[in-house]
Amino acid sequence: MSGVLGGRVGSAGLVVVGAGVAGLRVVQGVRREGYDGPVSVIGAETHLPYDRPPLSKQVLTGELGAVAAEYHGRDYFRDLGVTMLTGAQVSAVDVSARVLSVQLDGSSVAEQVPFDALVVATGARPRRLPCAVPPRGVHVVRTVEDSAALYAELLTGPKVVVVGGGFIGAEVASSARSLGLDVTVLEAARSPMERAIGPVVARSLSGLHELNGVSLRCGAGVTGIVGGDRVEGVVLDDGSAIAADVVVVGVGVVPDVEWLSGSGLPLGDGLECDQFLRAGSDVVFGVGDAVSWPNAAVGGVRMRSQQWTTAGDQGAHAARVLVHGSQVAGPFGHDMYFWSDQYGVKIQGAGVFAGDVEVVEERPDLSRLVSAYRQGELVRGAVTVNAPKQFRRLRKMIGSREPWSEAVEFAPAAAVLGGGEVR
Repeated sequence: MSGVLGGRVGSAGLVVVGAGVAGLRVVQGVRREGYDGPVSVIGAETHLPYDRPPLSKQVLTGELGAVAAEYHGRDYFRDLGVTMLTGAQVSAVDVSARVLSVQLDGSSVAEQVPFDALVVATGARPRRLPCAVPPRGVHVVRTVEDSAALYAELLTGPKVVVVGGGFIGAEVASSARSLGLDVTVLEAARSPMERAIGPVVARSLSGLHELNGVSLRCGAGVTGIVGGDRVEGVVLDDGSAIAADVVVVGVGVVPDVEWLSGSGLPLGDGLECDQFLRAGSDVVFGVGDAVSWPNAAVGGVRMRSQQWTTAGDQGAHAARVLVHGSQVAGPFGHDMYFWSDQYGVKIQGAGVFAGDVEVVEERPDLSRLVSAYRQGELVRGAVTVNAPKQFRRLRKMIGSREPWSEAVEFAPAAAVLGGGEVR
């Protein structure tokens, strides 16, 4: 059985909406898998696909310039036979007619772009604080322009408040602190990153902030902004206020799929795809932050990932399905690998962060941590700090039948905590 691009297709070929790493891996993948028909990529930003992970780290510390670190230049895409339409907005899709409504080069008039196969890779956009028009000094970090604007303000030596202690918030706080700035992190949950990695390991990692001179306040929800033309602080849900010259908002993202409303495609937590990344149609696929899918690696639980590695791997898998079909490519499964650089340490994680947790090793200064999540006698997840060898070993065990006892043999014995937690 061949995929939609594996046989004869019309002159429209493949169109990918979204020019991030997921979209890039799709077009690279279909060429690698042997498809030689037309391929187009439509991106909302004016840049070619570029590397986003440094935006909250090296760009904000000045190690890298505040410019788009493009993966490849235009010559690369020309040689690959890919048409790049940047600075373009897709407003609607007619699946039955196989046509997109697209505003090119800032035009107010929509043009009709046909497709034989469509991949949705539009990603997500940051959530905002509850104020209609944020004053100057309130920032999010998603694009290279976002990071450039924030970096310019950090150089003025401001008092910084970071709203949200997830991965982006923690990385921004780390970057700002490395510049010697006064930084406060506000987190609504009991611990930063608790929703991502569970309470036990999150409590341990929360110490990174205080060990590095950052003020951390948990259980603190933000209800508003103080200031007129320029931000002066934030208002908390207990009625108090914290002064700030710069506020960085990192409270999650929203899948960028509103343009699909009325298309008949399944929308829920983003664009809902099946296990082969098809989105309610044999010719429409979804990859990256904009989509959810039943993850074959964890028993088919529907998930939406926000990780760079998952997005890229989804793009490569969708390419195989497009060219060779679902029977050849199989369902898409992923261990949800992530990494995060904070305060000079590297955090790595993979798997499902639920069930019993064992912190196998933890140094008081958090220069090293090894933890594993288990279900019964099997490893289902792992989070480590500065422990690459141990992480590689645990990652290989996730989803395997290797016994739990082998997961902890390389580290000091752990002490059992109450309530199903172990440390």
